Amino acid sequence: MPNPDKAPTPESNAAAQPTRLVQSLGLFSSTAIVIGSMIGSGIYIVDADIARGTDSPALYLGAWIVTAVMTLIGALSYGELAAMMPKAGGQYVYLRESLGPLWGFLFGWTLFLVIQTGTIAAVCVAFGKFLGVFFPSVSTTHWLWHIAHVPAWRVGPMVLGNMEIGVNTANIAGIAIVVFLAIANIFGVRLGALIQNVFTSAKAISLAALILVAFTVGASATAGQANFGAALSQFWRNAGWHSLHPVEVGVGGPIAWVNLFVILAVVQVGSLFSADAWNNVTFTAGEVKNPKRNLPLSLILGTGFVLTVYFLVSLAYLIVLPLHGDPHGATAMARGIQFASEDRVATAALGQVFHSGGAMLMAGAILISTFGCANGMTLAGARVFYAMSQDGLFFKGVGKLHPKYKTPVAGLLIQGAWTVVLCVSGSYSQLLDYIIFAELVFYILTIAGLFVLRIKQPDAPRPYKALGYPVLPALYIVMAAWICIVLLRYKPQYTWPGLVLVLIGIPVYLLWSRRPSQASSSGSDA
Repeated sequence: MPNPDKAPTPESNAAAQPTRLVQSLGLFSSTAIVIGSMIGSGIYIVDADIARGTDSPALYLGAWIVTAVMTLIGALSYGELAAMMPKAGGQYVYLRESLGPLWGFLFGWTLFLVIQTGTIAAVCVAFGKFLGVFFPSVSTTHWLWHIAHVPAWRVGPMVLGNMEIGVNTANIAGIAIVVFLAIANIFGVRLGALIQNVFTSAKAISLAALILVAFTVGASATAGQANFGAALSQFWRNAGWHSLHPVEVGVGGPIAWVNLFVILAVVQVGSLFSADAWNNVTFTAGEVKNPKRNLPLSLILGTGFVLTVYFLVSLAYLIVLPLHGDPHGATAMARGIQFASEDRVATAALGQVFHSGGAMLMAGAILISTFGCANGMTLAGARVFYAMSQDGLFFKGVGKLHPKYKTPVAGLLIQGAWTVVLCVSGSYSQLLDYIIFAELVFYILTIAGLFVLRIKQPDAPRPYKALGYPVLPALYIVMAAWICIVLLRYKPQYTWPGLVLVLIGIPVYLLWSRRPSQASSSGSDA
C-alpha cells in the first residue's frame, strides 16, 4: 500500500515519468547554444557574394543591418512564445498551438529533411575542407569511393542535380564529426552543453581577435581610400535612391536592373542564412533551467552578441580589403572582397595581414566554428523530432529517452543517419540554397501565431511579452514577406524547390495523422 503521508520526491517523480527531460541548461549554456548555432562558416565566406550583389560599401553593411533588425525582432517575438510554452520542440510547438498540428508538422518535416540535417552536413563537410589546409590529403577531390556524377537538369525554374555522389576524404571527415557528435550528445545534455560552451567561447575569442587585428595592425590605407575615401563618397557609391543594380533572374536568365530595396532583399539569402539557427535554443526548452526567464534572455543576449560581431567583422573586411576588385587579380588586395579566392574573405583578410600564416590561422578558427555550430544544431534538432514523436507524428521510438542520460537517443541517431546520407549524396549544398525561403515562411507563420495566441489565449500566463508588440512583430512580417516576394520574382531557383519540399509534407502528414495516436498533443511538454 502506498503511504499517503509520504510526499513524492523529485527522484520518485522522475521514476514515474521516464520520458521527462532533465532541466540542466543554465543561462550561459542556453546562450551558448544560440551563439554557437548561429556562427558557422557563413560569416567567413558570404560577404563576397553580398559585396558582388550590392557593389557598394554602404549597401554591403546595410545588408547586415537589415539582417540584424529582422533577427532581433524575431528573437524578441519568439521570447514571448518561449516563456509562454517552455516545451521541448520550441518552434514546432508554437506553430502547433497557434495555427494547428499541420503547420507544426510541416516545420518539423522540413527541419528534418533539409534545414537541420542539411546545415549540419554543410558545416561538417566545411570542417573537412578546412582541415585540408593542415592535411592536404583531406580534399573533396580525393575520392575513396566515387559512386556517380548526377548531371544538372532544369525543371521549370529549378535547376537540379549537378552532384557528386560518393565518399571523399573531406566528406568522410565531416561524417566522422556527424557520428561523433550524435554519440557524444547521447551521454547527457550536460556533456553536449559543455562541448558547446567550450567551442562557443573559443569561436567568440577568434572572431574578437579577427576584429582587433583588422582595426589595428590590419588597417590598410589602400582599402580605406577605396572604401571610405573622398569624404565618404566612395562609401556611398552606388547606394543612391535612384541607383540600379543588375540581378540575374534565375540561372542563366535575363539581367534585371533593380533598386536598393530589391537588391537588399536579394542578398539576404547569404546574410540571413549566416545569422540563422538562433531559434535552436527553443528546441531545447524542456531542458533549460528557469525557462520562463532564461529562454527569452538567452535569445536576446545571443542574437545581440552575434549580430554585433557580424557587423564588426564585415566592417573589418572593409578596413583590410577594398570592396571592389578584379576577378583576375594576382593578390588579395587586387581581388578585393568581391572576388576573394573561392569567396574566402576572412582568409584573404588575414592573409593580407599575416601573409602565409593567415590561411592557417583562419582555417583553425573555422574548424572551431564549424565544430561548435554542428554540435549546437545536433543537440537541438533531435528535441524537435522527440516532440513530434510524442504527438504521434514521427517514428515511435524517437519519443523515448535514454533510461540513464534522459536524452532522445533515437532522435539523435536518426538525425545523424540522414545527415550522413546528405554528406555522401553531395546534395546538402544545393538543398541549403532552397531553405532560406522556406525558413522565412515558417518565421512569418510563427510570428503571425503570436497575434493568433494573443486573441485565442488572452489570459494565458506570459512571463515575458514581446517588446514593441504589435508594431515590431508586424514589421518583421512585412520585411520577411517582401524578401519572399523578391526571391520568388528574381531568384526562383531558391524559392520554388523549397516550397515544393514543404508541400510534399502535406500528404506525409495525412499518412502520419491517421496512425493510431501514441500520445496526446500535450506529451511534448516533457
